[in-house]
Amino acid sequence: MTILARRTLITHGTLSAAAVAFLAGQRVGAASPTEGDLGILNVALGLEHEAIAAYQLGAESGLLKGAVLDTAVLFQSHHKGHRDAQVGAIKKLGGKPVEPKSMDEYKKSAKLNVASLKSAEDVLRLAQRLELGAVNAYIGVMPAFADRSLSVVAAKLLADETMHYTALTQALGEALPKAGLSFGA
Repeated sequence: MTILARRTLITHGTLSAAAVAFLAGQRVGAASPTEGDLGILNVALGLEHEAIAAYQLGAESGLLKGAVLDTAVLFQSHHKGHRDAQVGAIKKLGGKPVEPKSMDEYKKSAKLNVASLKSAEDVLRLAQRLELGAVNAYIGVMPAFADRSLSVVAAKLLADETMHYTALTQALGEALPKAGLSFGA
């Protein structure tokens, strides 16, 4: 796994000491390729749990109305589908999926900074930042999967995250990236 991929996952999720060691390229015990894939999937699953919670908090904030609220709920449903796909993959590999935190923990998360959400724009910017983080995280981990079929699943999730980021960017009235190959940096 590249240093950038490790840094992206470390800065976009709360990780256990074992996950940090794994992402830093250090083996925790005798990690097999399957255990490596399970580690990646569980970190990604944690990020999906966080996205589901963030969209829930945004929806419950009362700051989103009409089509914007409908879109946030739609994107949340996509993340629930991502979660379910990852849980299925983790179980298929014989692993135990990481559980979501409580909503109170997400509300207190410095990364989500719920107290700073004062407008619909604030909620959209949080979602945009999380989606961009997910795009870059999936790009970073795809080459690291020992089971190449997991890269196909990650690519599908990456496409959804990119769509979400693009829609949020346009909803905020911001320009789309001008350069090609603008993600993954």
